[in-house]
Formats: sequence, structure tokens, C-alpha cells
Amino acid sequence: MGSGKSDRDLPPPVPEPIGDVGVVDAHTHLDACGARDPEVLAQILDRATSAGVTAMVTTADDLASARWAAWAADSDPRVFAAVGLHPTRSNDLTDDARAAIEDLTAQPRVVAVGESGLDDYWTTRREDCAQLDVQREAFAWHIDLAKRTGLPLVIHDRDAHDAILDVLTAEGAPPTTVFHCFSGDVALAERCAQEGWYASLSGTATFRNANAAELRRAALRLPAELLLVETDAPFLTPHPYRGRPNEPYVVPHTVRDLAELRDEPVERLAQISADNARRAFRLAEQPQPSLSVARESAE
Repeated sequence: MGSGKSDRDLPPPVPEPIGDVGVVDAHTHLDACGARDPEVLAQILDRATSAGVTAMVTTADDLASARWAAWAADSDPRVFAAVGLHPTRSNDLTDDARAAIEDLTAQPRVVAVGESGLDDYWTTRREDCAQLDVQREAFAWHIDLAKRTGLPLVIHDRDAHDAILDVLTAEGAPPTTVFHCFSGDVALAERCAQEGWYASLSGTATFRNANAAELRRAALRLPAELLLVETDAPFLTPHPYRGRPNEPYVVPHTVRDLAELRDEPVERLAQISADNARRAFRLAEQPQPSLSVARESAE
């Protein structure tokens, strides 16, 4: 095995905390990181704590994931949950699934609806991916659910910027709307600023390839008061560790890179992005967890 391949298998180093400032990972997938095992969950959370990550929102992509996320959020004070169906899985949004997701929004420490939206990348690459008309219907339902519950809406937008805006215009965006893994251009950044929508930057905003150049220009235009930072772990590990395993503890690497890009003190960006996450998801208003991570199953 060559050294390059073995390097890609190595997790990024655990970063030093950013001063005394706590960082919030606004979007991650703890179950996909292997945390369905309570022991692994505890290890992942402890690594995040050692890097100064004080809170994270673990986000569902299917119904089983949504149930697990709600359990995980009610088992540890560092975890909060977003529940919904990923747009590629919109074919699974049956009446029973709608009822189950709506019930989950009332569970303790469930702080958002999502991720939902539109994904035109996988429509031609995966046979099981819901087509855009089905995704649109599911997206509209999630928008309505966010409005009825008063929860923020977490948007998945991949190769679908204009279509996302069309649906938000037609349905009316919820009062708190978050573009997770923001991938837009300067025009979309300016639209978010105009509408008061949060933009959550992931490791993609640190990439140095040509495709990321426009995203990095957009990151410069996002108002600080609407900026969140996320890992989207286990995906999208930031530069210079792109391709390696990702976890919430890695988010300070992204904060440092973005602070350099935006030419602002890293402590300030960490503080503002964390405060924005706490405000957007109303983290301080959530009850303390009532469960134990020793529970045998989250199903």
C-alpha cells in the first residue's frame, strides 16, 4: 500500500480548541460516523469536546436515522437533532412516514426539520433516487411542517439552486431557514443575506480546486450574523485533509480556514458562528437529556 493511500485512511489530527470559545457543528450525521453503538457515540462526542466543540446537530436522512437522532439528542447534552427525509429518499415519504416525522418533531431536543430540499446530482446517478417532481412535493411538505411546528428548516441544495428558490418563493420560507452545506455562488449568498436565511459552510468552502473558487467568493459575501459552520460528517472533510474520515471534532479546522479567507480573527468567527447556531436552533431553550446512552437500541 502506498503512503498516499494510507494517509487518506488516517483521521485528521484533533485540533486545539479555539481559545476559550466553544464551536458548534451545525450539521453532522453521527449515526453515519458509526455512533449507533453507544460506546462509539461517547468516543465521538469526547473527541469533539477535546477540540472545543460544545454542541452539534445530528441530522437525519431517512426515518430510521430520524428516530435515532431524536434518541441521541435526548441522551447527551452535546447533541441536538434535525428530523426529516433526505430529498433523494422522497419516495419513502408515505403517510405513515409523515406521521412519524411529525411525532418526532415534538420530541425533546429536536431542534429542526430536515434535511429536505432538492438534489439534481443523484437523479441521473442512482436508480433509487427520487425524481425532482417527487422531491418538490416532499420539500413542500417539510416546509409546511417547519412552519406548523415553529422549527427551523434545514435545506439540502445540490445542483438545484434555482429550483430551491422557486419552491421557497411558491411555498414561503419558514421564519428560520438554513442552507446546509451552502454551495451557491455570490448571487445566492446575496439572496440569503436579503432574506435573512442562514448559510452553513462545510469543508467544501475550504477546498482549493477550481470548482470551489466561486463558493469561496460567496463565503466572503455572507454576513457574519447569518453564517454557520458544519462538518456534514462523515463527509466533506476540510482542506488539507480532504478525503479522510470526518467527525464533529474536525470543525475547528474549517473555522480557522474560513477566518483566514475572510480576514477576520478566528476567535471572532468561532464565537459568531456558534452564537448564530445557538440562536437559529434555540439551543439554550432545550431541556436537558432524559435518557442514558447505555440504551441497547435506538430503534
